[in-house]
Order: sequence, then structure tokens, then C-alpha cells
Amino acid sequence: MRQPTPSRVFTPSHGAHGLSPAERAVYDTLDPARIPQHVAIIMDGNGRWAGKRALKRFLGHQQGAESVRFVVEAAARIDLQWLTLYAFSLENNLRRPKSEVSFLMKLLKSYLVSNIDSMQKNNIRMEYIGRTHELPTEVQDTMAWAQEQTARNTGTTLTLALNYGSRDEIARAARAAAAKGEITPESISAELDTADLPPLDLLIRTSGEVRLSNFLMWQAAYAEMLFTDVLWPDFGRAQLEEAIAEFVRRERRFGGR
Repeated sequence: MRQPTPSRVFTPSHGAHGLSPAERAVYDTLDPARIPQHVAIIMDGNGRWAGKRALKRFLGHQQGAESVRFVVEAAARIDLQWLTLYAFSLENNLRRPKSEVSFLMKLLKSYLVSNIDSMQKNNIRMEYIGRTHELPTEVQDTMAWAQEQTARNTGTTLTLALNYGSRDEIARAARAAAAKGEITPESISAELDTADLPPLDLLIRTSGEVRLSNFLMWQAAYAEMLFTDVLWPDFGRAQLEEAIAEFVRRERRFGGR
């Protein structure tokens, strides 16, 4: 089995005072004991957002990066412990034009560099999952730098799924488990990229699509799911809080009654 990283102590930010009046109104309706520990988001709709405005596709990706900043800051302010974002899939890497992939890599580097001060201010820790060793060397270097800079932070952990595919992750985990002994759900879980993350509570997908798109399929077995028509560049702090409010209203059964 993979050796787990040492358990960390989560430090609440008590940062709700930084929310807007409308955001604070939603936050005040939430039962802190029922707020999910781990939320993941499939960030979809950048291209359609740009297309609806007759803009070039890359401008949709740029606006999407702004939404990442808003949502991550909101997660820190409401003391969401773990946030995992589907930033770049294996399919993106294999099937999208090289020019678009290159732009996305530059945008990732720019996001990490330009938001490091905000991450430090909001006590956010960076982590990654996926086949990150296959990304360009200069991108890996920036990722490692951001991870090192935020390693001592004790607030929200932001995990970016990069060059990630769930079927690939499960296959790799099964091979690793088989090499070490018996294949069981527990032994596979221990070899997943997310082995050091808590169970997934809520999976959100934007843009109106209703599918997992090869994201956290093993981890989503008992997660609540929420699909919204809002395109990712229009998804912000208020939409995150509304999604969490919907989660709080649900009764989770985990296969029981």
C-alpha cells in the first residue's frame, strides 16, 4: 500500500466575514456540522461561454481561471476542508489541438504564480493528482514550487486533477494492488491518486452536462451529485454556497434506508 502522508490539523479560517451580504445570507442558513468535507467540481463550459459571446475560445479559459480563483477563495472562507478541481484530463491532452493544450499549460503556470499570495493569505495548500510527470517540465517545476510554498498551510487543500483520467487511475491502482497481494476494494483504494484525500462528499458539474467524464468514478460511488446549467466562467462564490446548501438539505443513505 502507499504510505499515507501524516494527518494534518485543519485550521478554520472563520473568514465568513469576507463574504458579500448575499453570500453571507446563504452561509448563515448552513448547518456547520453538515457542510461537506470534500467537494469536487467538473469545470465545464469555458468554450461555450466564449462562443455565446462570439469570443475566441482562449478567452473562455481565461475567464474560467478567474472563476477558479473566486471559488477557491470562497471555499477557504467557508472552511471547506478539501476542494478537488478537474483542471485538465487525459483526453484533453490527447484530443485537443496542440495550440489549445499549450495555452492551457501557460494558463496553469500563470494561475499558480499570480495566485500564490492569495493562497498564502487564505491558508490554502496545493496538491495534485493525475499523470503529472507527463506534463511539460517547466509546468511541473511551477507546480512543485507552488506546492512547496503552500506546504505548511493548514486551511483548505486545493487539489488540481491534471492529465487525469479515472479509468487510467483505477487500472494503475489495480496493477499496484495486484503486485502487492490480494485485489480488494480496500487495496485498490489505497493505491489511488486520492489515497490521502478523504471520501468524496459532493460532486458538482457545470454547463448542463450530466455525466462524470472519466472523473473520480471510483470515489464518486456514494457521493452526492449536483448538475447545474451554469457555465463554469459564470460559476462563483454564490453558486458554490448554493450547491453546498443543496447538499445539506439531502439525506445521505450510503446504500441503506
